[in-house]
Amino acid sequence: MKRNLLNLQANCCCCFEPQRVIEPEEAQRISDLFEMAAHPVRLQILHVLAGEKQPVCVCDLQSLLPIKQPTVSHHLRLLLDAGFLQVERRGIWAFYSIRPEPLRRLKEHLSTLLTPETD
Repeated sequence: MKRNLLNLQANCCCCFEPQRVIEPEEAQRISDLFEMAAHPVRLQILHVLAGEKQPVCVCDLQSLLPIKQPTVSHHLRLLLDAGFLQVERRGIWAFYSIRPEPLRRLKEHLSTLLTPETD
């Protein structure tokens, strides 16, 4: 029988009651964000954009990365779809910048994992 931490059985062998539990849906959302950010190229893109105050042109990102333009566009699209980036079109060029909320959520979750509960 699979033990569900949210619904401990009366016949359980111990009296463990977790101090904090993450719902499966929230765990999946956080996991998806970590997975999206964990790719080396996407991590490089996030790192560059996080250090800039102004949006960065896709052409500048292409020159910084060791991959070809279609692959850069693919990773930018994934980050955009996941909510990490926002894009501003200026003529034929696309300028990308960070949306801080997803990164803030990852930071808060890591902080929660690294900070023990105190009474």
